[in-house]
Amino acid sequence: MNLLKKIYKFLDKMEDKIRIRLSHYPLIYAFVGSVGVVLIWRGVWTIADNVNMPGWVSLALGIFISIFSGLFVSFFVGDKIIISGIKEEKRIDEKTEEEIKKEEVTLREIKQELEKIEDEIEEIKK
Repeated sequence: MNLLKKIYKFLDKMEDKIRIRLSHYPLIYAFVGSVGVVLIWRGVWTIADNVNMPGWVSLALGIFISIFSGLFVSFFVGDKIIISGIKEEKRIDEKTEEEIKKEEVTLREIKQELEKIEDEIEEIKK
């Protein structure tokens, strides 16, 4: 079991490093990710063919799994796209790095302000 934890931890750290690097190159990131997804789909498709699964069963099973795992809408539409549409703001891929950093700073400032308010509430309670 200890070996599995080490392997998991190694892969988790590697994933973080790769994701951080690729996030600076969205087109390359999208291409790499799409190749991975297509290869997964190809593997599932091949297995389904090997067990002679009819197309309608594949469709029904796929819809069932994706709806009940909560991935159907987020995968095919994307929750961030839905939220940005409701808020009438740009999608994350349309924002510049500067805009993203600005939002990050604003969120940090809000967090600091909330922490101050929490501290003041604690003082009042005492």
